[in-house]
Amino acid sequence: MKALFRATVLDTPDDPFHGGALRAESDLGLLVQDGVIVARAAYGTLRAAHPDSRVHDLREGLLLPGLIDTHVHFPQLRVIGALGRPLLDWLRESALPEEARLADTAYAQPLAQEFVQGLLAAGTTTALVFGSHFASAVDAFCAEADRRGLRATTGLVVSDRILRPDLLTTPQRAYDEGKALADRWHGVGRLRYAVTPRFSVSCTDDLLESCAALAKDIDHAMVTSHINESPAEVQQVRELFEGSADYLDTYDRHGLVDRDCVLAHNVHPSDRELDLLATREATISHCPTSNAALGSGMFPMRDHLERGVHVALGSDVGGGTGLSLFKEGLQAYFVQQLLADRGQPLNPAHLLHLATAAGARALDLSDQVGDLSVGKQMDAVWLAPAAGTPLDIGLRHAGDASDALAKVFAMAHSGDVRGVWVGGDQVLETRHLNSRSAE
Repeated sequence: MKALFRATVLDTPDDPFHGGALRAESDLGLLVQDGVIVARAAYGTLRAAHPDSRVHDLREGLLLPGLIDTHVHFPQLRVIGALGRPLLDWLRESALPEEARLADTAYAQPLAQEFVQGLLAAGTTTALVFGSHFASAVDAFCAEADRRGLRATTGLVVSDRILRPDLLTTPQRAYDEGKALADRWHGVGRLRYAVTPRFSVSCTDDLLESCAALAKDIDHAMVTSHINESPAEVQQVRELFEGSADYLDTYDRHGLVDRDCVLAHNVHPSDRELDLLATREATISHCPTSNAALGSGMFPMRDHLERGVHVALGSDVGGGTGLSLFKEGLQAYFVQQLLADRGQPLNPAHLLHLATAAGARALDLSDQVGDLSVGKQMDAVWLAPAAGTPLDIGLRHAGDASDALAKVFAMAHSGDVRGVWVGGDQVLETRHLNSRSAE
C-alpha cells in the first residue's frame, strides 16, 4: 500500500555552498511506495490521484530529511560529559577505560541498544559509526542497528601500539577479524563496513598496510579515522612518522585516502593536506562540540571549502556533548562567528545541508538519501515541539522558512522529535501521529 505524507518540508537538494538555496514547501505531499518517494507535489493533487493511500498528517511542525552523522563512537555513549581534559588525557582517563569494558558482551549489548535508540531519538537515520576494538561488540552493534533499521556504516577499530594492552591487536588479526565482520554484515539490510584504524598515533605502518589490504578486499568499503585534532596529537604523529610529510601522509602513503574516506576533525591542517584532500575527494567530518569540549581548537571551515575539501557534520560522542546534529550545527555556526573574518558565514540552509545532504555525499549515498526528492529513500525526521515550549513559540511566529529553520537549529532537541522514518519504515515511536487511510 502506498503512503502519503502531508507536511511542511524543508531540504537542500542543491548545495547552498555552491549557489543552492533552501527548498521549502508547505502542505506538500510525498507519495512513498516500497520505501521510496515516487511523487512529490501539492498534497491536494496527490490525494486526489491516490485516494486509497494511507495518509500521515504531519502538518504540525516540520518534516526534514533524516540527519546523517559522519563521526560518532558507539563505545563512548556513557562517558559524554567528561570535561576538563585535552584530547590525549581524555582518551587515557575516560574514553579508553570505557572502551575496554566492551570486551564483555553482556556490557556491549545493552550499550548498543542505548546507542541506537539515542541516534534515532535525535533524528539521525544514517551514521558512520566508530565501532569497538572487540569484534563481539561490533557484532552487538550491527545486530541492534539492523533490528532497529538504522542506516549504519561501521567496523572494527584497530590499534597496535601506545594504547592500553587490552585494546591492541596485530596486523594479521586486524585483517582476519575485520574480514569476518564484513562477511557477516557488509550489505546486510542497511549496514555497510568501514575499515577503522583508530588514528596514526596508535597504528604502525604495518597495521595501516593491513587496513589498506582489507579495504581493497571489501567491495565498496568505507575508511574512517581521525586527523589533526589537537596540536599535541599532531606533534606526536610527527615524532612517530619521521619520514612523513604530515599527518595525512601517514594514511595516504598506504592508499587509504580517497572518495570513500572520511576523516574526523582536521582542526590544524596544512595547505598541502587541504589540497591533497580535495584531490582525493575525501571528506572531513567537522565535530564542533567535541573540538570545543576538549579544547582542540576552532575548525577552519572556510579554508577547507575554498580549497575544495568536502565537509560534513559529526557528533563525535563521547568527546562531543550529545547525539543531536542540531546542536552540532549550532556550535558550527558559533565557531565560524567567533572566527570573524577568518570564518565561513553560515545560514540555516548551510546548517541543514551539512547535517543531511553533505553527509550523504560523504558516505556515497547521495543517490539514496540526503534530501526528500523523488527517487530517494523516505528517510525523514518530523519535528513537532510540545505546545508552549520556546521552539513551538518560535515556529508559530517564524517570519519565513529560513527563520523557522534557524529556530530549529537554535533550540531543537530529541524531545522535539515526533517521528523518524528510514526507507519508509517508522523506526521511532511517535506521540499523537495522525495516520489514516482516508479523510
